[in-house]
Amino acid sequence: MSSGSPLSAAQLLGYLAFVLGVSAFWQRDDRRLRYLVTALSLTYAVHFTLLGNPAAAAGAGISAVRAWLSLFTRSPWVAAVVILANLTVGGMLVSHWQHLLPLVGSVLGTLAMFFLDGIPMRVTLLVGTGLWLSNNILSGSIGGSALECVIGLTNATTIVRLMRARREQARAAP
Repeated sequence: MSSGSPLSAAQLLGYLAFVLGVSAFWQRDDRRLRYLVTALSLTYAVHFTLLGNPAAAAGAGISAVRAWLSLFTRSPWVAAVVILANLTVGGMLVSHWQHLLPLVGSVLGTLAMFFLDGIPMRVTLLVGTGLWLSNNILSGSIGGSALECVIGLTNATTIVRLMRARREQARAAP
């Protein structure tokens, strides 16, 4: 399938991922963020399959499972299985150095979703966003590149909003 056209199926899915991603990272509620990241990641998996980047598609698919599982458990064992799946599948599909970018981004996302909350989770996800942005630019993903730029800005804005709310709460506390 041709992904060169801005209106190809691959690019249209990238645009849908854009909307889901912005919605996800605008959330202050961690649970809503996880639900939307699940939907975003599923969309991304199909998007990167159509763009011919199987490593990114697999990473996104595993990220969808990871985000969904993190809604129900924070088990280190489940996190370890997800990281092992990322490394195993990613290791089998990496054929170029750029394929390591979404792999590392996905591992960071797993660590964030299972072991962190609030601001630390979002900062770790922000680092992963930078890795996915690099991958998307190198893969030719129009919507995905725009998405990661906006996710980065949205996530950074939400981090600032959460920090301000924390400061206001501290000031209001007796």
